[in-house]
Amino acid sequence: MLAVDNAALGKYWTDDALRVPYRAIVTPGRENDELLPLVIFLHGDWQDGTDNESQLGGYGNGSMELIDRALHNHVPFVYIAPETTNAYWPPARVAAVVRDASRRFPIDRRRVILTGISDGATGVWDTLKTWPACFAAGVPMSGMTETSGLAPIASVPQWVFHGGKDNDTDVEKGYDGEMVGSRAVVRALRAMGGRPIYTEYPEEMHVIWHRAYATPGLLGWMLDQRLRGRPCDFADYMAR
Repeated sequence: MLAVDNAALGKYWTDDALRVPYRAIVTPGRENDELLPLVIFLHGDWQDGTDNESQLGGYGNGSMELIDRALHNHVPFVYIAPETTNAYWPPARVAAVVRDASRRFPIDRRRVILTGISDGATGVWDTLKTWPACFAAGVPMSGMTETSGLAPIASVPQWVFHGGKDNDTDVEKGYDGEMVGSRAVVRALRAMGGRPIYTEYPEEMHVIWHRAYATPGLLGWMLDQRLRGRPCDFADYMAR
């Protein structure tokens, strides 16, 4: 596989009151002014900050392997890695990045895919719950969320990853509160009629991301997803 230097990803900040920092790259291969799918990576809490650099630590915790795969296979798409603080991903912060990036890059707003690790995975689910008709798919890894609010996103394509021996976010119980781990979330989604793909590594702990992002077929699956309805412009994101 190829290896992308962090410097290849441009630095941007959203042009609004939130001023969300994010890094972005467009892989080559675009033809005939086509609009491209967007993959947004939400980091974990140990990468929090405002420097617009720490979110790419550890090769974006494996997520930049998606860029490598796209380059190797000549697949054009937009990869974006924003940055947050306080170990939390407010959905408005994610929407602000989508809205800002859509003005800068040739993005197909019917093909916006969210992925994230640990607290970023929780951010994926929180954002999907806030805008259940706006994202083409979600790929949360080692995360947790409340089972309340899952029904509206049961039909959203999801590929969920977790380690069976997670030593941080229990695969079943999360932190023993209202938010439960991926195994329980997937079970609830399926009970609601959803059809999430679930990959659990029985002997792995919390840090599974390099392995998960290297999964054969994952990038292709992500980029194949499309909204059935009209795309969202997130005009009301600051009020959410």
